[in-house]
Amino acid sequence: MDSRSGRAESERSGLRPTRWRRPFAIVFGIVTALVVAALVPAWWCGRDADGWYRGEATRVHGLAEELAAFEDEDDHLRATGSPGALDGMWGLLTHQMAALGLAQVCLSHPEWRNRYAPIATRAAAKSLSPALRTLFTDTWHGEDGETGLDGPHGHAYLAYPALALGMARMVDPAFPPDLARRQDALVAAYERRLLASPTALLDTFPGEAYPTDVAAVAAAIAVHGRETGTDHAVVLAHWAQQVRAVQIDPRTGLIVQRMGTDGRMHDAPRASGTGLAAYFAGFADRALAGDLAAALFRQERTVLGFSAIHEYGSGYRGAGDIDSGPVILGISVSATGFALALARSLGRRDVFTRLFRTTDLVGVPLRSGSRLRFATGGAIGNALLLAFLTSGPEVA
Repeated sequence: MDSRSGRAESERSGLRPTRWRRPFAIVFGIVTALVVAALVPAWWCGRDADGWYRGEATRVHGLAEELAAFEDEDDHLRATGSPGALDGMWGLLTHQMAALGLAQVCLSHPEWRNRYAPIATRAAAKSLSPALRTLFTDTWHGEDGETGLDGPHGHAYLAYPALALGMARMVDPAFPPDLARRQDALVAAYERRLLASPTALLDTFPGEAYPTDVAAVAAAIAVHGRETGTDHAVVLAHWAQQVRAVQIDPRTGLIVQRMGTDGRMHDAPRASGTGLAAYFAGFADRALAGDLAAALFRQERTVLGFSAIHEYGSGYRGAGDIDSGPVILGISVSATGFALALARSLGRRDVFTRLFRTTDLVGVPLRSGSRLRFATGGAIGNALLLAFLTSGPEVA
């Protein structure tokens, strides 16, 4: 009787027995831990997103210095008779993207032009080296794309160095005349071939066209016109019209990854090809770039504030490859990186922040003195990120 009256008295006074307080403390602790786990990683990995979005000098300069150091090291290796820091297609892409990124830095930070413009030119010149395109030359049975400019074959892969040369030429007052002539010849050949193609598709490999590579062709032509004053409006309009008519999947809005030059699909519409094509389209046709970006952003998947891009559109499935990078649970590493450039250049701060959190988490940014690098991607990852994180209206 006394214990019952004591318990009743404690309940009337607002106290609870210990057996009720302990479960409450456990639940409170679990909820607190879940809230912290949900919010803190997103805050930590996104703390630099606004600085990158605004082009904050300390961050841009750090990554630019990392790529400048890479190009200097590559020059040193070549001077000693070595093939360079990277060879083959990876070398071509790394030097090309380093040139694009450094040129974009010069456009957004003119005070650094004297430092980075000559390095952009050196990187662009190396991207045109025959030694870096042997894969393509071998596939074309020994036909080199630059020496066969009068021929009918597309050789669209050379658009990557052609665009790099154009961007370096735009920012470097001392751009070498011989490189300018080589770029002029590439652009003239591409313009002729595009106008002759009813689908505006040019083959990269025999019988195999990649709309992304052709978007790089259009970008190279557009940048050439901006630098030289040459009117390329007709060919760029033809290209944009055929992208909409032939190269975009009407159901998903994504670019078809691989096609025949006759416009037949050889692969599915995919986010990785769409993302890079949209980046290149930003140099040539902002409206088309915006439409491709809108389709890409529909592939965004978000968990706890972290975003990534799903590779295949609704109704399509497939594995990863050299274009998409690893595809894990449908998520494309490459497409996620490409989307960063579009989110920044098209003013989508919200998307940029979510994607950057994932980039920060996976890329592991490290600073050493004045240099900043993303540890997991190597030189090619840093070159790509410099190009994408500095992409903006000033290059359109």
